[in-house]
Amino acid sequence: MEQRSKNQDSPDHHRPQEPAAPLPCANGCGFFGSPDTSGICSKCFRDSLRRAEAQLQASAEAEAPAAASKERDERGAETKSRSRCAACGRKVGLMGFECRCGGVFCGEHRYSDRHDCGYDYRAAGRAAISQANPVVRNDKVDKL
Repeated sequence: MEQRSKNQDSPDHHRPQEPAAPLPCANGCGFFGSPDTSGICSKCFRDSLRRAEAQLQASAEAEAPAAASKERDERGAETKSRSRCAACGRKVGLMGFECRCGGVFCGEHRYSDRHDCGYDYRAAGRAAISQANPVVRNDKVDKL
């Protein structure tokens, strides 16, 4: 019996802990608060989390420049926002097709002949071919 630990010798060891008396919500909503949620009820805690998330989202949007919804191309002209077709203005959502000229187009205007595409495909193709196939020349070798 002398080998008992200190926790077993204490008189509180055999007594179950009594739950603390429930405290009313700190916001005064009529429900009971919990020490895990800083003394407020679960409903008020969820509402406070939603408000904090909304404030973070609003501050992130405020920090983003106002020009984020409108992009500028190389010429300095404003293009329509990324969620609309650059040719007809129709909403494209997730199915927007991005062209090499920098615009986003709907399914009807996605091909270069369907919109005023300023990209020179012929010059780009020639540059790609010349880069992939460099000119091969024979070294000058002295004949014996």
